[in-house]
Amino acid sequence: MLSDKQVWKALSSPHRRAILDALRDGPLTTTALGHVLPELSRYAVMQHLGVLERAGVVLVRRDGRERWNELNAVPIQRELERWLGAFQQATASRLLAFERHLSASPPRKEKS
Repeated sequence: MLSDKQVWKALSSPHRRAILDALRDGPLTTTALGHVLPELSRYAVMQHLGVLERAGVVLVRRDGRERWNELNAVPIQRELERWLGAFQQATASRLLAFERHLSASPPRKEKS
């Protein structure tokens, strides 16, 4: 099982997020990803891909000399749901408590 820290670390870099954005439309070779981030060396792109691969958010397939990288959004979605779920539960609990408070309060009389 991948650690949640690996996924968040993978998402922490704007360069890695740019790689994930590029892979959203389909698999790309490492060379093509280098063109997406021309400000980075091939070595830096490979380092970022290594972090993404270890986090499980990029799957790698080799075809001869080419290395194809594909987005795997499942770990990202799992972490997002886990993290946001805690906030949703807290918000729902507060709304329910507020609703109970309103139902328990006597109705106000309007001044004529």
